[in-house]
Amino acid sequence: MLEGKTYYLRTFGCQMNVNDSEHIASLLLAEGARPASQVEDSDFILVNTCAVREKSVEKFFSYLGRLKESKEKRGSLLVCLGCVAQIYREELLRKFPYLDLIVGTNQYSAIPFFLRNLLEEKRVQTGRKKGWLELPIAREARESQVSAYVTIMEGCNNFCSFCVVPFARGREKYRPLSSILKEVKELADCGCLEVQLLGQNVNSYRDPESGAGLKELLAEIAEVPGIEWIRFLTSHPKNFSPELIRAMVSSRKICHQLHLPLQSGSNRILKKMNRGYSREDYLNKIDLLRSLMPDISLSTDIIVGFPTETEEDFAMTMELLEKVRFSNVFSFRYSPRPLTAASKIKDDVPDQTKIDRLIRLQAKQKDIQLELNRNYLMKTIKVLCLGPSKKGNLFAGRSEWFQVVNFSSPNNVSLGLVQVKITGCGPYSLHGELSG
Repeated sequence: MLEGKTYYLRTFGCQMNVNDSEHIASLLLAEGARPASQVEDSDFILVNTCAVREKSVEKFFSYLGRLKESKEKRGSLLVCLGCVAQIYREELLRKFPYLDLIVGTNQYSAIPFFLRNLLEEKRVQTGRKKGWLELPIAREARESQVSAYVTIMEGCNNFCSFCVVPFARGREKYRPLSSILKEVKELADCGCLEVQLLGQNVNSYRDPESGAGLKELLAEIAEVPGIEWIRFLTSHPKNFSPELIRAMVSSRKICHQLHLPLQSGSNRILKKMNRGYSREDYLNKIDLLRSLMPDISLSTDIIVGFPTETEEDFAMTMELLEKVRFSNVFSFRYSPRPLTAASKIKDDVPDQTKIDRLIRLQAKQKDIQLELNRNYLMKTIKVLCLGPSKKGNLFAGRSEWFQVVNFSSPNNVSLGLVQVKITGCGPYSLHGELSG
């Protein structure tokens, strides 16, 4: 038992990392440990990490360097978790010898055991496990009480040439549909209104017991009383079928919002990336989505400066950006990731060229987002209120289309769905006032 011990858990990365941290916190709470409000007051300092982008790894390394003083002052145990732990095992031990424990992506369930027996156990725990391991999440470990992440699969079999995920998370593993439904029903019973289904490639989900796919899972969740909004990410365009698009239309609980990573608008670069689709394939799927859901909001990922990318290749990406008109774009400069096929190709696009292209892309996207957001002015929309806003005396939430909405209210608005009249906007959020 870890009764009386405190922990501080910092998370780098995406929604999957946040959900992993909720699982880890639940394990520690079940053992009697309690969260510390600041790192200086913790017996265990745990850092959950992301290795998908070089920048996130650099930020983590910098943070780890700053933790040395806090660790030594209190005598805390310092633990690195997640994808960086899985990929950079030896480098971590060499660069940060004061690390007490390194735990990979398949070893989370044993973290309490590792902490209890740290002096006798190995410092590195990064082995693989076959099959799905069920890790429940305590209600108090959830970041939100009205919107919850629910993992349905993990890993990836695609091996895109730039991506470290198959090496950090392993091959695809699928959670039993019955376990997913059980968690969703428990969330609904506790007042949760929205679930976000997570996986590195949710389109490929298959129930290991029945073989049911994502469309069947969505239909089952849509029948759960109390759940009002359903989202899923991340989708791979290669696996995103017309049947799944029609499944999105089948229930109004499934939000008309989709994250569909493009990465590049150039067929030549897409082939080098081993993405398995062309720009024409991608656009055909966008056309079908918009023909069945004219109001759908689309977001994407784009990498600029992939090896051999020319100005012509980049122009094709910019052209597609203007054609699709995404509501949000997560854009990055290419950086080689360890173990990937692309890391063996000469990184021949100069850094300054990458920076220039990223600035141009982000400026264009900012204009597009502002134009799209202006379409909501003076309209009343449904918003899931997530609590007080960080921007003054306001409340914050998200629309069905996943826009951030900051709004005023004469009363203290409880967490839940509210009607908001949109009175202003910027490129990154909407502003309004409680309606009615």
